[in-house]
Amino acid sequence: MDRFQEMQVFISVAQEQGFAAAARRLGLSAPSVTRAVAALEQRIGTQLLTRTTRNVLLTEAGQRYLEDSRRILAELQDAEASAAGIHALPRGQLTITAPVLFGELFVTPLMVDYLERFPEVSINALLVDRVVSMVEEGMDVAVRIGELPDSGQHAMRVGEVRRVICASPAFLARHGRPRHPQELRQAPVIAPSSIGQSRSWLFDDNGTPLNIRPEPRLVVTANQAAISAACLGLGLTRVLSYQVAGKVAAGELEIILAEFELAPLPIHVVYQGGRKAPARVRSFVDFAVQALREHPALQS
Repeated sequence: MDRFQEMQVFISVAQEQGFAAAARRLGLSAPSVTRAVAALEQRIGTQLLTRTTRNVLLTEAGQRYLEDSRRILAELQDAEASAAGIHALPRGQLTITAPVLFGELFVTPLMVDYLERFPEVSINALLVDRVVSMVEEGMDVAVRIGELPDSGQHAMRVGEVRRVICASPAFLARHGRPRHPQELRQAPVIAPSSIGQSRSWLFDDNGTPLNIRPEPRLVVTANQAAISAACLGLGLTRVLSYQVAGKVAAGELEIILAEFELAPLPIHVVYQGGRKAPARVRSFVDFAVQALREHPALQS
């Protein structure tokens, strides 16, 4: 017998508390079970079982070896199942969550391409500007912007984004270009804000935190509305760089005060299950991670 077979025999003897019962369970002869345990103990160099007239008991070393053997065999089984699953065709329903605008700009095109490649998969996407509990709300995959809390979920970093102040060229020509965040206190500001969310804007002034609370002319609960108002020349707004990358490239908006920005925020694709995840989850994560890592708007 090889080592894994000896482990299986030892586990059966421990569970059945006897050689004869273990032999019946495994479909082996009692002498072969006895020889397997003896060979195992000889190779390890310690006694794992104590034989009595009535049953077989574990020694202290045997108890530790039993726990380790169960873990090793379970990991071997998982590895084989995972390897077999690599070639399984993705199918079934996939649940995904992402922030609203990120989902519209980046996740929706990914989902369309993925569904065209895998016709037996369907997707239920929840695009909301809040942190969704993956366990409580049954999500397979999530896109997270910002530092991640410690959890048992798996995460792959795909990029980062900046917190930027921007305005239209026409607005800057009319009102001037602020040189310091303090000037935002008197400037016309558009504030994208969820209900109850603080409207303070934090900056980094040569390593010193600087907290500015502007007095907005317009407060909206949708980032896209703030961006649209800024493009129309109403005022300055603060959003994430990916949200205005297209507008900046087209010349509709300009980024200002870049030297006062905070450190970029990381972007992760988070998923449950690890290597035990269904083929649809693993394949979508691989697909999304590659595409997002290659997108220039997500590499600051």
